[in-house]
Amino acid sequence: MTITLHQALFYSGALLVIFLTPGPVWLAMLARTVSGGFAAAWPLAVGVALGDAFWSVLALVGMSWVVEHVAGFLTVLRWVAAAMFAFMGAMLIRHAKAGISQNSKLTRPGRWAGFVVGVVAILGNPKAILFYMGVVPGFFALDTITPADIAVITLLSALCPMIGNLILAAFVGRVRRLISSPAAMTRMNRIAGSLMLAVAVLIALI
Repeated sequence: MTITLHQALFYSGALLVIFLTPGPVWLAMLARTVSGGFAAAWPLAVGVALGDAFWSVLALVGMSWVVEHVAGFLTVLRWVAAAMFAFMGAMLIRHAKAGISQNSKLTRPGRWAGFVVGVVAILGNPKAILFYMGVVPGFFALDTITPADIAVITLLSALCPMIGNLILAAFVGRVRRLISSPAAMTRMNRIAGSLMLAVAVLIALI
């Protein structure tokens, strides 16, 4: 394995920053928890995690092939990762007062339905693969990556959002009040946006 503990922690921190940005999955988790308790929410979290794992593997394998065959492309990818975080951070701060649009498909009752819509929510979102293809190269040297590295990165990509979603479901009452308050939403979006900008700077400097 070639990735270091520092790289793994840095990547996990970036995934946490992304998770802290409220979105439709947050609303779905809250709705499912309110209607059916924690038992109704965890299948959605697992489905989303598997989708994240799939996209991270695809990005790692695809980008590793490109890096191997195109000289200097790794440097370009690192700057793309920094630019993506900077753009997302700037957009979050600029639109900090915007509310969350709810996707009703994510709130279908039933454990199997929760799992399926969790997977579909990620696999059906083209932004997911663009995110992983743009972000992963900024954290790891894809020209030296090994199968063990891919396994660790995939595990982190799946576990970080899943743990976050499960914690979200456990504290549904407090989080529900948070995202229903325009002032709190604005503040949280600004904090998440600032953290994304900080990650972009760190990627550029490493």
